[in-house]
Amino acid sequence: MNHYETLFVVKATLTQEEITAQVDKIKSVLDAEGAELLATNDMGMRKLAYPVQKNLRGYYTVLYFDAKGETIAELERNLKINEEVIKFLTVKYSNTKEVAQFNKLVEAAKRSIQVAEKVETPAEETAATETPVIETPATETADEATVSETAEESPATETAEA
Repeated sequence: MNHYETLFVVKATLTQEEITAQVDKIKSVLDAEGAELLATNDMGMRKLAYPVQKNLRGYYTVLYFDAKGETIAELERNLKINEEVIKFLTVKYSNTKEVAQFNKLVEAAKRSIQVAEKVETPAEETAATETPVIETPATETADEATVSETAEESPATETAEA
């Protein structure tokens, strides 16, 4: 089995649920063909370098997997007929240097998923245990602040007009 990376871009007009459904559809094609999905990197919504099918933005996803050569033909066939996918690219990693780089990319994708999960969990815990903040009154009232700001601006505008 060979190492592959497939990057595909989904239209930005889709909702988050529809984007997730499209990514799951591509993953199911890989599963049906017997490929081993190693990691997924959801890069999110990004601006395209140039308009593609009148789209200026797209949702990028990278899949790292091991598969046979026949699997790629079926995967790309499904990507071509899917109207929601505007671009895709499949890269094969074959020699030892490329495979080493592939393994680094897979580990980095796995680490980013783990870090994202850890960040989401403590944020929810701290929100529940957060203490209320006591507000202190300002020394200057809003009317006084407005008067002092307009007084500072008016000499500058007079000199600019002169």
